[in-house]
Amino acid sequence: MKLKEDGNPIILYLFHGVIWLYSVIIFIPWYILSGAGQKLAKAHRVKAKPVNDDSGSPYRSVNSQHCLASVLYPGCDTLGKVFEYCRTKFKDNDCLGTRELLSEEDEVQTNGKVFKKVILGQYIWLSFEQVYQQALELGCGLARLGQKPKKNIAIFCETRAEWMITAQACFLHNFPLVTLYSTLGGPAIKHAIKEAEVTHIITSKELLKTKLKAILPEVPKLQHIVVVDDKPAVSSGYPSNITVHTMAAVQALGFSTEINELHKPLPSDIAVIMYTSGSTGIPKGVMISHANLIAGVTGMSERVHNLTDKDTYIGYLPLAHVLELSAELTCLSHGGRVGYSSPQTLADQSTKIKKGSKGDASVLKPTLMAAVPEIMDRIYKNVMNKVNAMSSFQQTLFVLAYNYKLEQISKGYSTPLCDRLVFRKVRSLLGGKTRLILSGGAPLSPATQRFMNVCLCCPVGQGYGLTETCGAGAISEVYDYSTGRVGAPLVCCEIKLKDWAEGGYHNTDKPYPRGEILIGGQNVTMGYYKNEAKSKEDFIVDKNGQRWFCTGDIGEFHSDGCLKIIDRKKDLVKLQAGEYVSLGKVESALKNSSLIDNICVYANSDQSYVIGFVVPNQKELMALAEKKGIRGQWEDICNNAEIEKEILREITAVAVTAELEKFEVPAKIRLSPEPWTPETGLVTDAFKLKRKELKNHYQDDIERMYGGK
Repeated sequence: MKLKEDGNPIILYLFHGVIWLYSVIIFIPWYILSGAGQKLAKAHRVKAKPVNDDSGSPYRSVNSQHCLASVLYPGCDTLGKVFEYCRTKFKDNDCLGTRELLSEEDEVQTNGKVFKKVILGQYIWLSFEQVYQQALELGCGLARLGQKPKKNIAIFCETRAEWMITAQACFLHNFPLVTLYSTLGGPAIKHAIKEAEVTHIITSKELLKTKLKAILPEVPKLQHIVVVDDKPAVSSGYPSNITVHTMAAVQALGFSTEINELHKPLPSDIAVIMYTSGSTGIPKGVMISHANLIAGVTGMSERVHNLTDKDTYIGYLPLAHVLELSAELTCLSHGGRVGYSSPQTLADQSTKIKKGSKGDASVLKPTLMAAVPEIMDRIYKNVMNKVNAMSSFQQTLFVLAYNYKLEQISKGYSTPLCDRLVFRKVRSLLGGKTRLILSGGAPLSPATQRFMNVCLCCPVGQGYGLTETCGAGAISEVYDYSTGRVGAPLVCCEIKLKDWAEGGYHNTDKPYPRGEILIGGQNVTMGYYKNEAKSKEDFIVDKNGQRWFCTGDIGEFHSDGCLKIIDRKKDLVKLQAGEYVSLGKVESALKNSSLIDNICVYANSDQSYVIGFVVPNQKELMALAEKKGIRGQWEDICNNAEIEKEILREITAVAVTAELEKFEVPAKIRLSPEPWTPETGLVTDAFKLKRKELKNHYQDDIERMYGGK
């Protein structure tokens, strides 16, 4: 979607004339020297094909038509063996990095709130050899504390180097690792620890104090708590059966242990029991074998272009999420290094970074990163807010350059001059060296994807996968600049579409086959922990013995073999008059408004219209209120009836642009002054909406908007 060009018509014509002349002069030599023709051919080639001519035939990548890939390196069929291989090959290379904390201080805001600000130094790196030794010692130390092979151990910790060291220790010693999101509430943590019968848990001092300590009396089987921080945790005030250790002390215990022989796992042994973020209720534990994760990493490695030991990945998403764990393992398996960050310290403008000091991306200068759409939507809106604050001439220059580049990349061409003169400053937000951003966890709007492609000067690939498939399913190729699609199946799996008659989707539909997405391959996991009924419902085994996962997502295959997610069975609501509304589709479309930070669309089957809950963009909404002469505190603005009408007008306009049907557009809305964060319990760690919790939270508003109150 092009930006609107405002400004003096003479300047606009002059600019377009200069661009035309520039293009004519440099196009042919640039086209030949840059290899643009080859890139264009790759973008338009067929990327996946059906295995046979039957309707409903699985689609496979053209690179794995005869056999699905399952192993990255010959003989490395467990995660421990993969890391041992990397330790030998990349021994002294940087592996895991953490920034040094120089100072920390409290900063009082104008509203009286106190924010903690930090000044951080350079990254301090551990080599592959050092990480391997630390993991080996930690595993031996845990064994000395009574941790047995094939017995579950939990990690409840923020994303940091110690998390990955713990994971590698467990992979080497055959300790199934139970992963818990650091934002889970007490009941969910307690459920997972009790269900997995955990006796040992690794955590941070902060999470021990704020979340774990309160539930310890309710998890009597837990005996040992290992705290990753250097400073020892206070050991008093815990139940008598609990012993608290520091990670350094446990590693010292392991260092003094004579290692005779590791209890090495089999490929079929459980590597991880990953508890989901609970978007649909109580978290489920997904059992992931060593073979499953290796297959997923193998598939991702083939799709990430030119992955080498020269790459740097910035890790800031939750490692308890399959997207982040798979991305980091993929990078490490090729000798790349991982520098750790957090959403609060990622960029120079992040909330915990003291003004004038550098955020993590500026210091690390990553070449690769993963992101969820919520993070990218924030970047998009922040940049556009800065553009709107520019002078008229600067705005005109930015918009013209943006539209020119958008037109060029849609043809498969690059724009080195624009990148250097106009977009260099935007690109520097993420360090200036990013060559690929992978988006996953939820659908990314075409407008945001295009914007990131243009302004960050690198491909933004959409990925599709689930915890149940190790995060692997499909990823778009770096040369494919189309939007709204998730690419072709990875080489480790195949994807087929199953008829869903109720929704009107069939794999015989024209021009594109449509249906529920089923993913099959070695990356499909073992099922849900202690939940056989749900496992039988969501997983199936075909006559050839291959496992398939029924995703519940609706997709269509395009003629080049790329997949597009078009609906979700659980998000489809039938209105009173019989019309079907796809809630996710409507939300994705309406998020393109600069006034909307987040939105949840809701519909009752016994009602004739849709309603919505909206988290507005504070800066944009306050500017609108001032323009309308409406004054007051933020909460008062959000509760103002006139402002609600203005947002509804904006929603209607965006809906028309997105070609939504009239019945899909919310007729009434409720503005929320409080943002939805994982801490509120209204969204997951990947910022997916928790519809049940949102419904309960806004129940009074639902009844009011539907006339019940």
